[in-house]
Amino acid sequence: MKLCAVQLASVKGELQVNLDRHLHCIEQAADLGAELVVFPELSLTGYEPTLARQVALPLTSARLDPLQRICDRLEICVAVGLPLPTADGIQIAMPILRPGQPRLAYAKQRLHEDELAFFSAGDQPLVFTAGQLQIAPAICYESMFFAHAAQARDRGAELYLVSVAKTAKGIREGNEHYPQVARTLGIPVLMANCVGPADNFVGAGGSAAWDSQGNLLAALDGRQEGIILLDTANSSAIGVPLSVPSA
Repeated sequence: MKLCAVQLASVKGELQVNLDRHLHCIEQAADLGAELVVFPELSLTGYEPTLARQVALPLTSARLDPLQRICDRLEICVAVGLPLPTADGIQIAMPILRPGQPRLAYAKQRLHEDELAFFSAGDQPLVFTAGQLQIAPAICYESMFFAHAAQARDRGAELYLVSVAKTAKGIREGNEHYPQVARTLGIPVLMANCVGPADNFVGAGGSAAWDSQGNLLAALDGRQEGIILLDTANSSAIGVPLSVPSA
């Protein structure tokens, strides 16, 4: 199975602009043969906690219909980032759209201290099927706790799909942690990070893929938008430049 992690800059609070850019990325991922594509944390709005309440959308919103249509047309699964309104508050969510199937949403279960004033935590783990794989999503901070990945593996996950908005320091820490996760649990890890301004930091890129032995297969740099294409059939990955409208 081929999966893509998209390294992308998001425009602060501009859902339509970001959505259009996502659609271009998905087209390119499909041209590469991808069956699933994952974007960085809160990719549709940018990682902007202070704006989250204003830009949050329910999973059923018609504004997500273009994503559903492209999933159906290209027969591809797409995992994006979006603030999700719930009865318990706004959650940092990963809507998962699949061809011809109901939409799923995974919500970040462990929040960073800085996020507690703006978001509420999810409480439901998720493993979903894409192609022939059982996939467990993880969102940024929680993915740095080994127990999160271990729980996913216990639930049958065969790949750890990580969506983040990380600084340079966060990426350095991730580059130490994710290979250990892959090697210890025996599952590949695919991670998508943002680039460009986000909240009070700059996204540091470094999106990457590791095989089930913890070997780094491919990584992007810290500045440019691009794609990591992971092929699980032969445990290989490459970095590919992106061509999308400017942010």
